[in-house]
Amino acid sequence: MNDTGTLRITPLAERPALAPRLWEITENWPAFVPQDPVAGALLHRVAEDFPRYCVVATDGDRVVARGFAVPFDASREGREETPDQGWDRVLVWAYTDLRDGSPATAVSALEITIDTGYLGRGLSHRMVAALRDTARDLDHDALLAPVRPTAKHLRPRLPMTDYVGLLREDGLPEDPWLRVHVRAGGVVVKVAPASMTVSGTLAQWRRWTGLPFDRDGAVEVPGALVPVHCDTAHDHAVYVEPNVWVRHGTERA
Repeated sequence: MNDTGTLRITPLAERPALAPRLWEITENWPAFVPQDPVAGALLHRVAEDFPRYCVVATDGDRVVARGFAVPFDASREGREETPDQGWDRVLVWAYTDLRDGSPATAVSALEITIDTGYLGRGLSHRMVAALRDTARDLDHDALLAPVRPTAKHLRPRLPMTDYVGLLREDGLPEDPWLRVHVRAGGVVVKVAPASMTVSGTLAQWRRWTGLPFDRDGAVEVPGALVPVHCDTAHDHAVYVEPNVWVRHGTERA
């Protein structure tokens, strides 16, 4: 448990009554992100099915942040701890293993969402630490995370491998969210080039983004980490989002 003043961070399993309120948080995710079919099918179930791996932050009676993580069996044939398909892959694996009764050999964070009114208060660092400590308390030697760099959307044409290499003079990542993870002890492992995929008709993309989607090729979309590929002849557009795998060891300092 992590308490400071009226702010309290705990595993969700310790306060299960808060599970339905995790979605009360005021969020700033781009409208197209929840359209990922894996997220649409499974993410809303994570808190109920894996409460020991999730954390919740409250300020008094207000839910101000949530952190989701899932266990999976990385030892199964054809698997690894940090798959190229990143976020989508580990979430599917977690539910496959839940169905099959497979052991949990690894744990991956899925998201940390902080109420927009609480951004800039250092809560993100504490939420990363809470997920890591929860993984440790469940006897995992690491917390893995397919990180979505928060400033990458400002450089959508830059390959993620090059973006990860952008460092400040102090040697820390230029990207704020990657920097939080590295400061918390995380180590960048590799890029997950196809971590999340969102596809839709051109009408859907127009609705999600307000953009015309009337030309073939790469379309830069606000909030997207890379351009969206538009195909007018076939009336669809596809967004394949890269993330960055970060590993947090859980050993105590």
